[in-house]
Amino acid sequence: MADLHGNIAAVPSLSFLPVSVRDAYARRPRLVQVGVATLLLFCLVGGYLVLGRDDRRAPSGPVSLATGVPMGVYHRYGELLRPRLSADLGVRVSVDASGGSVENLRRVVAGGNTFGISTADAVADLGPGDRDQLRAVARLYDDYVQLVVPVGSPVQKITDLRGRRVVVGLPGSGVELITRRLLSEVGMSDMEQAITPVRVGIGEASERLRDGTVDAFFWSGGLPTGAVSDLAEHWQVRLVQLGDLAGKLRDRYGPVYREAVVPADAYPGGTETPTIAVPNLLVTRASQDPELIRRVTETVMENREAIGREVHAAQLVDPRTAIFTDPLPLHTGALRWYRSVKP
Repeated sequence: MADLHGNIAAVPSLSFLPVSVRDAYARRPRLVQVGVATLLLFCLVGGYLVLGRDDRRAPSGPVSLATGVPMGVYHRYGELLRPRLSADLGVRVSVDASGGSVENLRRVVAGGNTFGISTADAVADLGPGDRDQLRAVARLYDDYVQLVVPVGSPVQKITDLRGRRVVVGLPGSGVELITRRLLSEVGMSDMEQAITPVRVGIGEASERLRDGTVDAFFWSGGLPTGAVSDLAEHWQVRLVQLGDLAGKLRDRYGPVYREAVVPADAYPGGTETPTIAVPNLLVTRASQDPELIRRVTETVMENREAIGREVHAAQLVDPRTAIFTDPLPLHTGALRWYRSVKP
């Protein structure tokens, strides 16, 4: 290290070294002193950078994901994601079936699950204290609200459900939440009086519709939902349009709802049916380790095509739209990953 006149530059202070080391260092020729000092400083700076980068810490402890009913898209998605997360994180990952969105949020807030999948309307329905404890990892795909009836049913519109036996989803599910809101919009705010509500999951709902013990069922999920596909494959059903209620829900509850169309090819024998869509989010606690969340975000995004080959809805997971997680802000770890891949 020389200046423009060929003089050796001043050697940096090494007062941080023990006295014995400094004395031995002082007896070295001047040029050697400069080299040693440079090497020591290089090692110290390098060590500082390595130790200071907490974004490369390995996650510790088990990781769990709350999904939904076993025959629903949430649970199927979680089961396909589980081995990929386990391999990438190097920890045990479990997938826990649940009643659905509302229950998943309760589990994550309480610390019972590391992650949960939930519709955005269920998140928005949380009290501020609980919502403030949560952050989003990604917007995944949209759920489509589906009102399924036998093909010959007299039910042509939602008001025709009055007095009938209707599956409204499990307690603590996003299906039950949206069903109550839809019925309220058409003058059936007292659901228990307006219809005979049946609270079962999608698998049992399709069985009951087929054997005639219920007249209709509501479902909210990605397209196609396996249980509805299996039902339509062996028995004629149709969807009742709900699209004219999307604007009313949005006016009352905010932009978590939008108009959508279930395409004709979603289910065997189907036709295009206007309905309502709501985004679903992968959520976690705000206090979770940013490095864990960064790595989970990476795994979710890098496996979207592979999982999408088996769960069609997962094909819609996209880093460009995954950041739009209203009403939750992104977790700092997730934001770190999205920024790292931004062109």
